[in-house]
Amino acid sequence: MTELILEEKGHAGITGAQLAKAIKQSVAGCQGLKRVLLVVPDYTRYHSNAGNIANLYYHFLEPGCHVNLLVALGTHAAMTPDECRHMYGDIPFDRFIMHNWRKDTVHLGTVPGKFVAKVSGNLLDTSIDVEVSRHVMQGEYDLVLSVGQVVPHEIVGMANQSKNIFVGCGGFSIINLSHMLGAFYGMERIMGRDKTPVRQVFDYAQEHFLKKVPLCYVLTVTTAPGGNICTHGLYIGRGRKYFEAAVAKAQQTNMILVDKPLKKVVVYLNETEFRSTWIGNKSIYRTRMAIADGGELIVLAPGVEKFGEDAEIDPLIRKYGYCGREKVLQLVEENADLRDSLSAAAHLIHGSSDGRFSITYCTQHLTKQEVERALFGYLPYQQAARMYNPQKLLDGFNTLPNGDEIYYISKPSLGLWASKDKFEGERGM
Repeated sequence: MTELILEEKGHAGITGAQLAKAIKQSVAGCQGLKRVLLVVPDYTRYHSNAGNIANLYYHFLEPGCHVNLLVALGTHAAMTPDECRHMYGDIPFDRFIMHNWRKDTVHLGTVPGKFVAKVSGNLLDTSIDVEVSRHVMQGEYDLVLSVGQVVPHEIVGMANQSKNIFVGCGGFSIINLSHMLGAFYGMERIMGRDKTPVRQVFDYAQEHFLKKVPLCYVLTVTTAPGGNICTHGLYIGRGRKYFEAAVAKAQQTNMILVDKPLKKVVVYLNETEFRSTWIGNKSIYRTRMAIADGGELIVLAPGVEKFGEDAEIDPLIRKYGYCGREKVLQLVEENADLRDSLSAAAHLIHGSSDGRFSITYCTQHLTKQEVERALFGYLPYQQAARMYNPQKLLDGFNTLPNGDEIYYISKPSLGLWASKDKFEGERGM
């Protein structure tokens, strides 16, 4: 592989021709490849531009070798043929492999509890078993290309790189315990930052357990103004310096710092991308550091029809609800079903404001009773859409006809919103 960094000049984004040239250049020197695995994100990362990049790699490589795509689902639902076609173009559906986090992994080793305690400030001292998809680990492929977006993230700080392998293609222990480690440490201390406790666990696992894998990362930094994907940076390489360069760009591009905390925030969840609160709660994660105490978050969620992406996690969310950090920790101690599903417990912590601001979900598939049982406020979607019309609102500050001022966000998965005091002197580090 030819390692490279390509960044936009000015703020115009990288052109399609520039992107294609860089992708072709990165594999131009690869000789004798027979089988290549592209590890790619699912439909919830549509705006990562991974679809276009994977399609380019497929067509550059396919004449000389067999290419498969392993979808790094983590605990998310499998992609449908229509989703694959829309995101990945003309790649045949039979080339896609949907990761199964419960059944399709191999054990690589263990991150010691002493290391976990050290990086977490003794908040968690449990050893973490590292399990990864057998397709990555069992030598089926001459080259593994992991494609995805670096963007602020609630569990690891900045998404992608080895997270795509250890969570997207990971197994029970590392998914559950990395989520719980992030929840214990606290989202406000994690999001938008690089060397968080969870990232250090992934770094340890990569250094100790992935050395023999012919792995290279293909990282993007993107935005989507008006729904059109704009790629600001492309970073191809295995070394950490490529990830760090992408982090720096994402901190400049995907972090929106407001002068003072916001009283009322309205977030729209596109119905083709967000069908569960498991994913839709990005509306909460990515805005919580911008919302004032006593403030209000309105989530316009026309496509949300369930709570968990995983069939065994959905009932747990319905049973316990987003009840706040202290209550969830108590429930974990008292209930084996939650103790055995720590990623669900972490999700319940992340999805609560701990009483600091109100959260109202506006749905048309989940009922008032279902939403309120999960401990959110409820408003019928059609009523909410008349009050906060997503077709008319602009990203940022809006003044409504009744004089109310709101802050509107149309794509919560592409950024992190926070008041400036939360990142004083840190952005672009």
